[in-house]
Amino acid sequence: MLRSPAWPPSVTDVDTAGVEAAAGRTGSSPQDRLAFARWLADTAPPLSAGSAGGAFAALAAVAAADVALARTVEPHLDALGILAQAGSAAPEGSTWGVFAAEAPGTTLTATPDPADGPDAVRLDGTKPWCSLASTLSHALVTAHVGDDRQLFAVDLRQDGVTAHDDAWVARGMPDVPSGPVDCTGVRATAVGAPGWYLTRPGFAWGGIGVAACWWGGAVGLARLLRSAAAARPDAELLRAALGATVLDLADAEDALATAAARIDAAGSDDDTDWSLVAQVTRSRVRRAVDAVSQRVVATLGPAPLTSDPAVAARVADLGLYVLQDHGERDLARVGRIVTERGGVAW
Repeated sequence: MLRSPAWPPSVTDVDTAGVEAAAGRTGSSPQDRLAFARWLADTAPPLSAGSAGGAFAALAAVAAADVALARTVEPHLDALGILAQAGSAAPEGSTWGVFAAEAPGTTLTATPDPADGPDAVRLDGTKPWCSLASTLSHALVTAHVGDDRQLFAVDLRQDGVTAHDDAWVARGMPDVPSGPVDCTGVRATAVGAPGWYLTRPGFAWGGIGVAACWWGGAVGLARLLRSAAAARPDAELLRAALGATVLDLADAEDALATAAARIDAAGSDDDTDWSLVAQVTRSRVRRAVDAVSQRVVATLGPAPLTSDPAVAARVADLGLYVLQDHGERDLARVGRIVTERGGVAW
């Protein structure tokens, strides 16, 4: 599924066809998907300078098979990478999420708990958008410490953690509940200093990994259009729609491949504005994925959405997943960065 010449050599570290085939055989329960996440963590390289091509390719291959599976796998791999960067180890057999979203009216605060150790805190409050919190064993969670936000490792199985799966009524990814979590005196351990999680280059790199999932999900959708065009070789409109889709997906792949190459080339003295690179890449991929999704649905009509559960799930799952990009607000962020810091050749 990889064609862009911009991919760095690390892309060959992953057998994308093998990963996609394995993902396609995974069951749909959270436990099945988390078992696959643990397998992939042992198979694919962690996201770091020197391995970004393989890491992004693995995520895209998973999403090409199953978008909801990619949504489960990506944060687990991201968490393991973050822990490694911080010099911390994950317990054997653990499954992880990353809960870093903020929402109006909800706040999670951390209070030092010296009795449990120098890095120990107690968490109180509510954290929104906590995917699979009732199923995972652990999570990395951001909480407020004074005026800063800091990352903490939490065992989700302890008393004081209440996941609200019932709040998740989405038609996309219905079996990846992402409701809020209430914390009352929950024990947690600091991972990095205040502000470290959000300011390290890996934060931006992880955001590009999510975009790789979006692209992989759109590739799986585009295959439906290719099959329809192959079945009706005289249908000019189908061929035109397929041609436009090829261009959109190629543009998105080039954006991901170029970003991966820049990450793999990054050194310790690198001064790249990774927040700009990440947002431009994500926005380019989002634009292409939206175009492909709309074109495939409009061209094929309602039949696949009403008669094929896998197609209906992919369209709904992908439509929800790309909303992790904030559209015009993120485009405004690109404009603000360029106005304040530059970053474009013109």
